[in-house]
Amino acid sequence: MSAHYEASAGAPDPVTDPAPAAAPASAEAAAALAAAAREPARPRLSPRHSAMLAEMGVRPWWLFGAQTEVAPAPAPQTAPARPAHRAEPAAVPVAHPAVAPSARAPAPAPAPAAAPATTPPAPAPDWDALEQQIRSCQRCPLGAQRQCAVPGMGDRRPDWLLVGEAPGEEEDRQGLPFVGRAGQLLDRMLAALQLQRTQRVHITNVIKCRPPQNRNPAADEIAHCAPYLRRQIELLQPKIVLALGRFAAQTLLAEGGCLSPDELHTLPLGKLRGRIYQARIGAQTLPLVVTYHPAYLLRSPADKARAWADLCLAADALEAAAST
Repeated sequence: MSAHYEASAGAPDPVTDPAPAAAPASAEAAAALAAAAREPARPRLSPRHSAMLAEMGVRPWWLFGAQTEVAPAPAPQTAPARPAHRAEPAAVPVAHPAVAPSARAPAPAPAPAAAPATTPPAPAPDWDALEQQIRSCQRCPLGAQRQCAVPGMGDRRPDWLLVGEAPGEEEDRQGLPFVGRAGQLLDRMLAALQLQRTQRVHITNVIKCRPPQNRNPAADEIAHCAPYLRRQIELLQPKIVLALGRFAAQTLLAEGGCLSPDELHTLPLGKLRGRIYQARIGAQTLPLVVTYHPAYLLRSPADKARAWADLCLAADALEAAAST
């Protein structure tokens, strides 16, 4: 064995034997090195990649298992302390006149609903005043429900006064009597006698406002309107009265004292027609004839012949009265 071999026999080989690591400077440094050796390698991200992951809300996988120091939880936010309330200036009392409790005015009581009038209206001095009374009448609830009151129409110095029962729907809308189909039939009946509603004829109704749904007039409604009809007859001074329908016949026959109340309420219209009554209305005694209402004749055309006979009877009565 050569001297060189013997000199190197105890020395480490730089190829096969790595150089021993330098001894750590301290125990803390040794522990840190051991922990770093146990951790897996972590990829390095550029600032651009980190920003993209943060924008997408993706957390790097190696951060999930890392034992990192837990940051202390933020303290719950509390509302900032409100500044001490500044005292408002005390309100200056306003002097009011002292009112004794007994002197305080009581609250007004609600006005009671207006009751239908029971006293008859003052007689109108002329026809225009009478029409104004009728158009402004509120003596019964019909006054609040109507569109138009219907005083009547025609000659103010007539030979014939035709009295129906009540306005219908068209009459309520136009303020004129007998303007619907029944009125057209009435015009033909008058034309057969060579009459028309504007000459020698006046047309009106027992009540001046339309009952709801064209129902029959009520007894109190007839009573409230009776003074108007009576005053119309006094001002018009007709020579004959033709009652059209049951309610007109009962009202005028009762007003004229022609039949007893029992007879008026038990006899049908067919038993009331066919006669000439002498009705005392106001200061006048007038011939009165009862016939069917034109609206009834539209429903029962078979009775038109009887209605024509009634018209002829009334024409004969008028001619007889004119000759005396």
